[in-house]
Amino acid sequence: METPMKMFCILGFIVLVSIAGMERVDGAGECGKSNPNNEALKLIPCMSAAQDEKAPVSDACCSQVKNIGKNPSCLCAVMLSDMAKASAIKPEIALTIPKRCNIANRPVGYKCGPYTLP
Repeated sequence: METPMKMFCILGFIVLVSIAGMERVDGAGECGKSNPNNEALKLIPCMSAAQDEKAPVSDACCSQVKNIGKNPSCLCAVMLSDMAKASAIKPEIALTIPKRCNIANRPVGYKCGPYTLP
């Protein structure tokens, strides 16, 4: 039962990203010229880790978080994006992923909306 639910969440996530990708982004935002919803697609390997703090964090997830996390405001925008919300991501758990990945230069104490990076 868990596998069909995961597949449904991933499929929904991909559909939402496809719809969000239809929007044209001209200006630079938190993630440069990329929309945070589009950047969220790169974090598909983090789905289970962003919903359950006891779930293992994959190397693929850590790699993407490390890359996006070079810009803390982008990482926050992605973790708090409409796409993340629609995918049942729990921001308070998702924001623990940089620490769970042991990313040495993570932005500890950085404010992400109502949350703070541990």
